[in-house]
Amino acid sequence: MIDTAQETAFVSISKDGVPIGHIQNDIQKEHAGFLHVAIQDLLKSCDVELKDLDAISVTKGPGSYTGIRVGMASAIGLSYALNKPIIHICSLKLLTHAAMTKIIDPTRVLFCPMIDARRMEVFTGLFDVNLEAKLAPDAMIVDENFMQDYLRKQSVYFIGSGKDKFEKICKNDKAQFLEVENLHFNMAFLSNFYYNSESFASIESFEPAYIKAFQG
Repeated sequence: MIDTAQETAFVSISKDGVPIGHIQNDIQKEHAGFLHVAIQDLLKSCDVELKDLDAISVTKGPGSYTGIRVGMASAIGLSYALNKPIIHICSLKLLTHAAMTKIIDPTRVLFCPMIDARRMEVFTGLFDVNLEAKLAPDAMIVDENFMQDYLRKQSVYFIGSGKDKFEKICKNDKAQFLEVENLHFNMAFLSNFYYNSESFASIESFEPAYIKAFQG
């Protein structure tokens, strides 16, 4: 499993939906240099060979443009070289799943994952407990009216690196702000679910979810 789309990157190996090892990097600018060394170190520490892997899963974004490219290139290369299926996972759905596992009754609320996209912009969407999009992933500007149409009707949990932008200006008591961590556990669960469902991506048509064009 590879996630280099967000501020914290990680590589992880899981079995039956449970991680058996992972290595992470908290310095976003170093994700590219971190990845290949981390994969080698992880395989060694878990006593696993590349040929033993059943599939390669990777976050396809949205998130860091460079991070997405790094992760996808590595995942596609491994998938092609090993002739193993590739699984892509939306970064926003990964955050949503992490939040769902911390809520007593997630069926009564919506989830708004937010990934920082510079200034007051975020990559975001709105999802229910089934990870169905109520608002498709997009780049949005955060202001006092952010998600107010939904907050008038029900509670919404905001998670991810962009949530602080809204928390500072939000005045709606139906908005809940939640910290999530250890995303490799959630990626292991989702990867196993998609693997058992045979929800594989085609290498030839595998498109990253950049959402917006690169800005240097």
